[in-house]
Amino acid sequence: MHVEPYIGIIPIMADGPRLSHTSAMILQAIGIGQIYGYTVMEVTGLASGTVYPALRRLERDQLIRSSWERQSVADAALRPPRRYYRLTRYGEAALEASRKRYPLLAKLASKEKEEVPDV
Repeated sequence: MHVEPYIGIIPIMADGPRLSHTSAMILQAIGIGQIYGYTVMEVTGLASGTVYPALRRLERDQLIRSSWERQSVADAALRPPRRYYRLTRYGEAALEASRKRYPLLAKLASKEKEEVPDV
């Protein structure tokens, strides 16, 4: 019996990839705008021990991308640099499929959109 190895990309089925509720919440939070890990925790109410491993998995699965802010920006704000996350094209498709699967996700976006600062 031949088994295909898992290479980290979630196959997109007819109704999109199947994500856990937690992953869907994180994608929804990132879909609000380009935000960093702590803001994801604030928007979702999830703990760092849940958020940061999920962010790594979502990035590995190519649903999100991250980039570090410039050191000069962080220095001017007297803090360490932040790692910002944004959805990829696959992430947008997964989020759309998740909104159908988890209809309450839309409430997260409408509730928090005004509270997330622009970056």
